[in-house]
Amino acid sequence: MATTGKKPAKTIAINKRARHEYHIEERIEAGIALEGWEVKSLRQGRVQFSDSYVLLKDGEAYLFGTLINPLPTAATHIPPDPTRTRKLLLHRREINRLIGLVDRKGYTVIPTAMYWSRGKAKVEIGTAKGKKQHDKRRDEKARDWQRQKARIMKKG
Repeated sequence: MATTGKKPAKTIAINKRARHEYHIEERIEAGIALEGWEVKSLRQGRVQFSDSYVLLKDGEAYLFGTLINPLPTAATHIPPDPTRTRKLLLHRREINRLIGLVDRKGYTVIPTAMYWSRGKAKVEIGTAKGKKQHDKRRDEKARDWQRQKARIMKKG
C-alpha cells in the first residue's frame, strides 16, 4: 500500500542518508517481524539504520544492517543479536512488484523511516535510484539557497 506524502506520526528513526544518496521515487509501508526485546528497545529509540538495505530473496523481503541495541534489562535466557536479519511483512503483489522493479529497471529498495502505527512498528521503504556526485552537489546548492533565502526574508 503506497503512502501519501505526509510525515508519519510517532517517528522512531529517519534515514537521512537515504535522501542524500538516492532519488526516492515511491514509498511503501511494511510491517516488520520483531522479537520482544527489540520492541522495547524501539520504544526507547535505540535503533540505527543508516547503513541498512532491503534484500528481496525467495519471494520474501528482508531488512539487513539495522542495528537495534538491546536494553541492559533484556532477557538473559535469549541472547540478543542486535544486527539480525528481520523479515518485512508485505503483500505478495507488493513483493512481486518490488522484485520486478529491482530486476528489470535497476531500482534499489532502501528503508527511509521507522515509526509506530496503531501500536505496531512499521518501516517505510522506498524504491530508489542512486544519485551521481553532480546531483548531490546540485541538491546541496539548492538547500543552501533556500536557507539563505529564508534568512533574507526573516531580516526583512
